[in-house]
Amino acid sequence: MPAHNPFKAALAARQAQIGLWLSMATPYLAEVSATTGFDWLLIDGEHAPNDLRTTLQALQAVAPYPAQPVVRALAGEVALIKQLLDIGAKNLLVPMVDTAEQAASLVSSTRYPPQGIRGVGSAVGRASRWSSRTDYLDVANDEICLLVQAESVTALANLEAICAVDGVDGVFIGPADLAASMGYRGKPGHPEVQAAIEGAMRTIVASGKAAGTLTSDPTLARRYLDLGCTFVATGVDVTMYANAARRLAAEFKPQQAASASGAPSAAY
Repeated sequence: MPAHNPFKAALAARQAQIGLWLSMATPYLAEVSATTGFDWLLIDGEHAPNDLRTTLQALQAVAPYPAQPVVRALAGEVALIKQLLDIGAKNLLVPMVDTAEQAASLVSSTRYPPQGIRGVGSAVGRASRWSSRTDYLDVANDEICLLVQAESVTALANLEAICAVDGVDGVFIGPADLAASMGYRGKPGHPEVQAAIEGAMRTIVASGKAAGTLTSDPTLARRYLDLGCTFVATGVDVTMYANAARRLAAEFKPQQAASASGAPSAAY
């Protein structure tokens, strides 16, 4: 069968994709989230307690639904990327990419030889449906959607070069780490940070690559979409639950709930 990745196709067509961050690390809630109407769901392996097996379980849980899974790797390591691709991750988000050289290395990690260095073991992998996709090796390189995170002052300085790397499909701006890198740790809404984010988004969009980010602020999310971002996550499952639970508790135990409030908003 031909290469098929609806999420990658939507980004290439500049169709806005609205997402939800999955940090609960449970396939049951991942499946619930897949029924809600979001275009994509981020299975987080960097800041959530997901490992290879729980990532696989989340991929299996959302597979019957239209929402497209995007897997965030713990790090841009060749062996780890190989494992994530073999269990069926087609859309990969890699954190902390500061240079074009790093981005090019990641592209190579997601491609089979001779275009890259991905190890060939698909015959026993979910990605090929355990060899029932007989042409998987022929189409796999074109199916993978690689998204890299630019989330430091260094990355923004190298942003044009990162965007120019062939095989990078999109660049995700990480507000929390960028704010920390700029000296505003915990303050992604600071005017200087927001100015840097908007400038970066304009650079990414102008390069022809997809721009993306995460924010739980609806006003900011709409602003980013207006700037041309095509993949924007608008909430995080664990903070949505925590905030809803706190509000419910406050209705019945206002004094205790007040002492437990003050959780930071999600923007990382």
